[in-house]
Amino acid sequence: MAKQVVGQAKFQIPGGQATPAPPVGTSLGRYGINLGQFVQQFNDRTREAAGMAIPVVVTVYNDRSFEFYTKSPPAAALLKKAAGLAKGSGVPNKDKVGKVTKAQVDEIVRLKTADLNARDGDHARRMIEGTARSMGITVEG
Repeated sequence: MAKQVVGQAKFQIPGGQATPAPPVGTSLGRYGINLGQFVQQFNDRTREAAGMAIPVVVTVYNDRSFEFYTKSPPAAALLKKAAGLAKGSGVPNKDKVGKVTKAQVDEIVRLKTADLNARDGDHARRMIEGTARSMGITVEG
């Protein structure tokens, strides 16, 4: 008999720093899965991305087993890291708060390629540059 999907949960956790406390406990506790097992597996898989928010999608089955997959960090977080900023601009069309180079944008596109719904590399680059503009970050030559 095939496993039946009971539910699915989506949330973001800092890489390598998951605990059974919220948001993990509140999202997965209702399904009755072993939170310690999830936390251990997640932390092992995301150890290299320590501190970056990692989106995760957890699928829970009727026998209380689960599987999860992680996505790449949000483009805004990667842009803030590349520009060395704590946060984006409150008024991005007037106040520019940082700068990134085309090479940095290309590196972010390379990291996010699997998660972007872009038809090619140029389209993905324009998406990341648009995110940068909306945060008040200037993309330089």
